[in-house]
Amino acid sequence: MKFLYRYSFFLLLSVLFIQSSQAQYNSLVENIYDRERIDLNGTWKFLLDPMETGIIKRKYRRDFPADEVAKLNEGPLIEYEWDSSWDIQVPGDWNSQYKELEWYEGLAWYRKKFEAKKETGFRYFLYFEAVNYKSDVYLNGEKLGMHEGGFTPFQFEITDKIKSVNSLVLSVDNKRVTDGIPAADFDWWNYGGITRPVWVIKVPNEFIEEYTFEYDGEKINGSVVLNSASTGKKKIRIEIPELRIKETVETDKNGYAEFVFSPQKITTWSPTNPKRYEVSVSTSNDKVSELIGFRTIETKETEILLNGESVFLRGICLHEEAIGKPTRTLNWETAEELLLSAKGMNANFVRLAHYPHTEKMTRLADSLGLMVWSEIPVYWEDMDYKNPKTLALGKQMITTNYKRDKNRASIIIWSIANETPITDHRNAFLKELITTVRENDQTRLVSAALKVSHDGGVKNIDDPLGKYLDVLSINQYVGWYGNDYPDKITDVEWESNYNKPMLLSEFGAGALAGNYGDRMTRWTEEFQAYFIDETMKMGTSIPFLRGTMPWVLKDFRTPRRYHGAFQNYWNRKGFIDENGVHKQAYDVLKNWYIKIEDEAN
Repeated sequence: MKFLYRYSFFLLLSVLFIQSSQAQYNSLVENIYDRERIDLNGTWKFLLDPMETGIIKRKYRRDFPADEVAKLNEGPLIEYEWDSSWDIQVPGDWNSQYKELEWYEGLAWYRKKFEAKKETGFRYFLYFEAVNYKSDVYLNGEKLGMHEGGFTPFQFEITDKIKSVNSLVLSVDNKRVTDGIPAADFDWWNYGGITRPVWVIKVPNEFIEEYTFEYDGEKINGSVVLNSASTGKKKIRIEIPELRIKETVETDKNGYAEFVFSPQKITTWSPTNPKRYEVSVSTSNDKVSELIGFRTIETKETEILLNGESVFLRGICLHEEAIGKPTRTLNWETAEELLLSAKGMNANFVRLAHYPHTEKMTRLADSLGLMVWSEIPVYWEDMDYKNPKTLALGKQMITTNYKRDKNRASIIIWSIANETPITDHRNAFLKELITTVRENDQTRLVSAALKVSHDGGVKNIDDPLGKYLDVLSINQYVGWYGNDYPDKITDVEWESNYNKPMLLSEFGAGALAGNYGDRMTRWTEEFQAYFIDETMKMGTSIPFLRGTMPWVLKDFRTPRRYHGAFQNYWNRKGFIDENGVHKQAYDVLKNWYIKIEDEAN
């Protein structure tokens, strides 16, 4: 009992520390793409700091990271200069921009000068879509705060700090840490830098900060938050013209209002018809609009129901890495290319592994009709499951991921973890994350990618976490790792302690594109194609299987894959190679997905 009290106390302190020292992660300007913005992307100045001089020895550098350098013969010696430093493109990772930084993990500094015309009656927010991994942010020499986490957005209000000419400086440190999320050991390239766009968002003094639209099969339920310096009830107009909804709601004194609409007829969002409606929310001096789809997702015993109808998730996993060039940064075109490659194999579902992907991906999935699994990077065995600070960080990531994407119809599953060990501390940690998900959102499903042994036999789904999940998701590699080969896959039998739907959330085999041979020779396209075919056959014998998402859409970079002949620091389980060339397994999976869809109809 004393341990529990101490744990709760330190958890509270950790949460308070993160909330006080980090960026405003509980507050994000809604729908930044429909806001007036100052574009801070493009060329920045860049200083590499592997010795961490800018942090450890700041007292000797006095004004670091200042912008004005003393003249050569005046004042204290300052051993850096922005103007002569490297150029770097933002958004972008440093690994793909400079060959000498391909493997770099450590501290770097960024500087951007920008002009702004500050207008009365408006507020300004500095908004980062993502920085990997930890950053301290300074504007005009004043520290705004820090942020930890490489895949979620954060913002700072700068209304009282912005000038006509501004200097923005931030440290970026992508070193792997034991108490981070992910921790020190993970299986993808550790791209460092400002990997997603940076904006200054301009909004009225009193602005619509947040809104939520949910559909329960009959009614549209929602809420709206007005950010205002003044208290008192305010009027907010909500319109969905195509549904003939034009209503005014009144907030409470804190700017919060709820609403319920009962449209006579609504066309639900689905992969076969990704219908979205123009929705606008406005006040007397602020208005935001976007396209929002309405659908329901639920489970009933071992079924997954989309809009009340049973659905089989024909999925594929993918990393946020562009086809043709190994980089974390995606624009609209390269993001769409990934998703269209998934749709090309007749997929209706994508697992965005193993972290929240760029908002471009979820918005495009909405328009393309792809259901989405969205995940935070609680990953593998070396996570610090005993650490209250790590738990608080996980809760922050879940909350931020939800706030950014809560109006995306495409997202049907929030995932809280991947391949974690079954221990008491892990169980307590993940149960807390599940609670956080449900506090934010009760309209979507919750899952985690669990794992089973690599060898064959009877697989029993008995992870105690299964009790708290809506969907059981299993990563299994029988026939690739372990002692078995693909001809043993169909001998595997499955049992479950839970009357819930199951997904095969990972399965796959490596193949070097263009390496041909017989189907029992590893690393050949034939072996991979045979592996996928046999695994899909096995799936037909699992009565509670409701989806498959093999690993992985595209070969991706990772420092953990050492085999010089076949991998050379690439994970080769992709159905397409890094340049988009289809392997034989692509058509094997496509034919299975066509067959599954035909049988369902």
